[in-house]
Parts: sequence; C-alpha cells; structure tokens
Amino acid sequence: MLVTTKGRYAMRLMIRIAQQGPDGKVPLRKVAEEEDISLKYLEQVVRPLMAAGLVRSVRGKGGGYALAREASEIRAGDVLRAAEGSTVPVACNALEDDVVGCPRKGECTTVRFWAGLDQVIEEYVDSATLADFLEYAPEPGMAIEGC
Repeated sequence: MLVTTKGRYAMRLMIRIAQQGPDGKVPLRKVAEEEDISLKYLEQVVRPLMAAGLVRSVRGKGGGYALAREASEIRAGDVLRAAEGSTVPVACNALEDDVVGCPRKGECTTVRFWAGLDQVIEEYVDSATLADFLEYAPEPGMAIEGC
C-alpha cells in the first residue's frame, strides 16, 4: 500500500487535533502553519475526515476542529481509510458493492496472497490509535522534516 500525501497529512492533522485534549480544538490555519502544509490542501484533507465522523467543526470565536470521538477510539486505519478510501495493497482486491474488483478472481493464483497481505495491513493500521501517537508526537510547531 502506498500512502499518499493526503493520507500522511490526514494523520498529522489528526494527531495535532488530538494533542489539544478531549475538549480542545485547533484552527486549520494554525495546523497548516505548524506543519508547513498548504491551508487549501488541508481543507481538502479534512472533508473526508468529517464525513467519516472522525472530526467535527466548531464555529465561532476560538473555533476550529475537534475530535468527534476520544483519541483512544480512533485508529490509524480509520484515518487512512477515510483519507485514502482503502488500504488494499492491489486494486484487484478492492471491494465495490461486495463484489471483488477483478474479473479473474476465480482463476487467479495470487488472489490469496494479496488477500493475506491486505489482512496484515488492516491489522497493523488498526493496532494503533491516535492516543498511541501522542506519546511520541513532537510539540506543536516542531514538525519533523520528511513526514
């Protein structure tokens, strides 16, 4: 699975929001500045996170974005699936309306391998919550190069 910038930025955004605590919120502009990410791009990244019920918008003075659930209840896999659409390693394993996307599924000799890899990826990305990331996340404004 290749995680795009959208998926990586979604993870960084969610960690920054989680750092605000259970009742905290953060303006997208502040995250954009601290993480050196385009505000316009972050506005695109936050939409599927809201649609997935992971974040909520808080309007008014002191508004911003807040977690919709506890950090310990939001898995990295939830964030990646919301941002990327899927975590499947190959397109032929993608499910569309409960039908496997590849017409050769019945005769494919590698389908079990790809399904196994998909299972490993799913288990791994679902093994970490946002709360786990808070242990070693840099302080806001201290972005790490290359992430």
